[in-house]
Amino acid sequence: MAIKIDEGRTAIVCVGSALVDMLAGEDDGFLEAVGAAKGGMTLVDEAFIDGLVSRASNPPTVVSGGSACNTAVGVGCLGGAARFVGKRGEDKLGDVLETDLVSQGVEPYLFKSPSPTGRVLSVITPDAQRTMFTFLGAAAEMEPGEITGKCFAAAAIVHVEGYLLFNPELMMAVLKAAKASGARISLDLASFNVVEDSRDLLNQIVSDYIDILIANEDEAFAYTGIKDEESSLENLGAEVEIAVLKTGARGSMILSHGEVTRISALGDGCAVDTTGAGDLWAAGFLFGLVNGYSFETSGALGSACGYEVCQLVGAKVEEAGWQRIKKLLDQKA
Repeated sequence: MAIKIDEGRTAIVCVGSALVDMLAGEDDGFLEAVGAAKGGMTLVDEAFIDGLVSRASNPPTVVSGGSACNTAVGVGCLGGAARFVGKRGEDKLGDVLETDLVSQGVEPYLFKSPSPTGRVLSVITPDAQRTMFTFLGAAAEMEPGEITGKCFAAAAIVHVEGYLLFNPELMMAVLKAAKASGARISLDLASFNVVEDSRDLLNQIVSDYIDILIANEDEAFAYTGIKDEESSLENLGAEVEIAVLKTGARGSMILSHGEVTRISALGDGCAVDTTGAGDLWAAGFLFGLVNGYSFETSGALGSACGYEVCQLVGAKVEEAGWQRIKKLLDQKA
């Protein structure tokens, strides 16, 4: 079973914060010292993130990032038509971000600001969990008036990161323009604390705008208040065409029109770093849907992308990993 994509629509357009990732390996004591909940995302100012970086045991590794941006890169590396809509600073970090997107097959649709390009400090603890501190910078200055139908030309799916829920006016502008374009809309719930802080807005938008709703266990619990996986998935899918519940090393479940497709995880559950795992899962899954693959194949492709990115630090899959993913796809397609 698959979904029908209108003929002539091939692009997956990802909308979110244009950010640079700074990756730091630290122990749980680092998080305890700053009072951060492991696995969450906290918005901070520039001085705060600079202070955390100065306290890190070693200089962080710097790579391009941002949730929707990571998904766009995944789609581009799979050979899909990918576009990323966001806002960058007029600085060297912004140049690095844009150049990196182009090199990985993504069409940048980036507005510019004199403010610095946003960045995220991802603290990776020994259990491979990542806890994020985000300075949005220019990314927070994307304005509703900048979002037009041109952003979503030829879009089959518009994928929106849940972090945009922190900016309700911008989120609504994106959803309205995406819906008017005729694209299906995918929303990744992003983080449990995003869901907790944005409950009212989510209640307003899901039934009216969202076609594909993606969540992990913590996000699903924050959204539904239900621990039982099958019941939680049923609740997630009550008002959307496709609901996805990701359960880490146990795989994932996809619900559409009352039918559940179960997807097995790859590997032994060991991970070096979970940064970008959900973003890359979405890349594989959405790429599969746009290309007419079944939910089983699309989910398996998402699982493979998520697995590969967990085998190294950061949200980038190495070329050897992409070759393994494409080989798997050739076997299933």
